[in-house]
Amino acid sequence: MSPARPCRGMRAAVAASVGLSEGPAGSARRGRLLRPPSPAPAAPGARLLRLPGSGAVRAANPERAGWTEALRAAVAELRAGAVVAVPTDTLYGLACSASCSAALGAVYRLKGRSEDKPLAVCLGRVADVYRSDYHLEWDQQRPFILGWICALFSRYCHVRVPEGLLKDLLPGPVTLVLERSKELNKDLNPFTPLVGIRIPDHAFIQDLVQVFGGPLALTSANLSSQASSLNVEEFQDLWPQLSLVIDGGPIGDGQSSEYRLGSTVVDLSVPGKFGILRPGCALESTTAILQQKYGLLPLH
Repeated sequence: MSPARPCRGMRAAVAASVGLSEGPAGSARRGRLLRPPSPAPAAPGARLLRLPGSGAVRAANPERAGWTEALRAAVAELRAGAVVAVPTDTLYGLACSASCSAALGAVYRLKGRSEDKPLAVCLGRVADVYRSDYHLEWDQQRPFILGWICALFSRYCHVRVPEGLLKDLLPGPVTLVLERSKELNKDLNPFTPLVGIRIPDHAFIQDLVQVFGGPLALTSANLSSQASSLNVEEFQDLWPQLSLVIDGGPIGDGQSSEYRLGSTVVDLSVPGKFGILRPGCALESTTAILQQKYGLLPLH
């Protein structure tokens, strides 16, 4: 094992680029009221910011200012305990601080979501799963020993699969369900010992998590039992209850039923095995990696 560079440097660099200190702040000060840079349909009380260009790709100058403004606004609201709508690589989502119990409750209330349905934990990159960056080679003859070592360095969950497996699936349209750690807020999904880890392949939300400096709770931006959203207009009924809506444009083509399937949810809590909890939009490619490259067996 050889230690790699700490994660802190990248997070600090991203934070500095938008004029923010890294890590959650204790202040309850609300972010300022922001109006869209160009006319947009808006429900009463909605605050909406459009990302420049394609929201899935980091904006370059001269549009960087719009990207920075959206990041700063979203971080301010999240640090104040608010709920923010954000684009991801599959659907529009609702995000809040995973450490803020009041914000978690607000997500359930505004969605009308059953309290026994879990929220995913959104991170910015695979390295954020671990306490330190340790790189271990996968040994198929001793997978359980390696899994035990990996678990020692896990942060928000107990990872008992090789880091390479995580990097093959994340960032991407996959949620990996693992055994939760004690570091997570006890009010986040208190009814289950497991937690879903999500790292969307979307530049804005990756930057958002890095600048915020902690895990976000993430779920789809829609009322429970209703269709998921591929553009911000599809969840306008929720706007008055949100502090900020980040408009990254349509997800995919804005219409595809495949995107509305959401992420593929995989249970990796049992060493050497996997279970599909939701097929989602990346089932075939995900199962191929798990079985063919890593030799995991399906749970029955």
